[in-house]
Amino acid sequence: MVCVCTYIGASAQAVNKHTTLQSEIYNAMATQSPTMAVPTDAQLIQAQADLWRHSLCHLTAMALRCAVQLGIPTAIHRLGGTTSVSDLVTALSLPQSKMPYLGRVLRLLATSGALASPKEGTYSLVPLSYLLVDGVFIDGEASQKALLLSTTSRYNIEAALGLADWFKKDITPPPSPFEDVHGATLFEESMALLDPESDELFHEALAAHDHLGIGTILRECHDLFKGVQSLTDCCGGDGTTARAIVKAFPHIKCNVLDLPKVIEKVPSDGIVNYVAGDLFHAIPPAQVLMLKLVLHFWSDEDCINILAQCKKAIPSREMGGKVIVIDIVVGSSSKEMLETQLLVDMLMLVCTRGRQRDENDWSTIFTKAGFSGYKIVKKLGPRGVIEVYP
Repeated sequence: MVCVCTYIGASAQAVNKHTTLQSEIYNAMATQSPTMAVPTDAQLIQAQADLWRHSLCHLTAMALRCAVQLGIPTAIHRLGGTTSVSDLVTALSLPQSKMPYLGRVLRLLATSGALASPKEGTYSLVPLSYLLVDGVFIDGEASQKALLLSTTSRYNIEAALGLADWFKKDITPPPSPFEDVHGATLFEESMALLDPESDELFHEALAAHDHLGIGTILRECHDLFKGVQSLTDCCGGDGTTARAIVKAFPHIKCNVLDLPKVIEKVPSDGIVNYVAGDLFHAIPPAQVLMLKLVLHFWSDEDCINILAQCKKAIPSREMGGKVIVIDIVVGSSSKEMLETQLLVDMLMLVCTRGRQRDENDWSTIFTKAGFSGYKIVKKLGPRGVIEVYP
């Protein structure tokens, strides 16, 4: 009995010593760690509100997706541009019982800036929601609703949900989280085999994203095309951008270079020349090459290879040779614009192997590809128009 008690007492002492040692280690670590000021009550209340907003902001995108799927922007447009919730319910043939719920969705969209609310209970279109109206063409381009529906699709969301698991995997080169989760790559045959309908939506979204804005560029950067005799739009798709350039500058001979699977679907229009090829291997010679919203889809190494091929295809700077790069240039004095640029970069991280770049990033890849210099001609919203010289 004495031996047992002695053993128990010794064990207790050992446990106490171990606990004391753990406590001393913890206190030492705490002493070495930087101290954080205790937030005030007002700061804690604000922090909680900020946490709610960050945690729930995806519901704004879901509300806008819902509005597009119901046809709300188009209905408001057809009802004269401003309408009430009750008139919307009638126009959309929704159950009357859903009117208060629809009002809550519209209230959020108005607060977020996707709609306007001239007076309580009425809603009208703003430039953002105007982009989502069916059958309305802005600068010759179609509705942007495919862009919204694709970025909020379950494929993109599931890929983003897999981001933490993706970071833990040591694979070189790493697939995108989208590839890791779905086993398919955007805009490639694997995606068409996985889900043909979603693959078509992704391609529609890509075209809508690429085409919108060329009219603004032609008006705001008129001198960009001064003295240009021939131009090749690399990855130019169906030729929408090239046709707009020819319309504004009829003397420019425009080519469109894209993959054979793209070119074979484009009917010849007699306005531009379509060339099937691969910009990684060979680019038909032209005075000027255009890479409009192309390079963000690729890694730095791939961009350097693409640009090196471009350099081979253009004449010297003295002969008017240059590459026009139209893409996001990360960095803005506007917090809202910078956040937009960084969100698009997160989309690239989740869904592709590419990235958005700041001016230093662009400068580095231009130099490594063998170019002598560049000039940011103009920044239009989140995008920059860059001339790159051989």
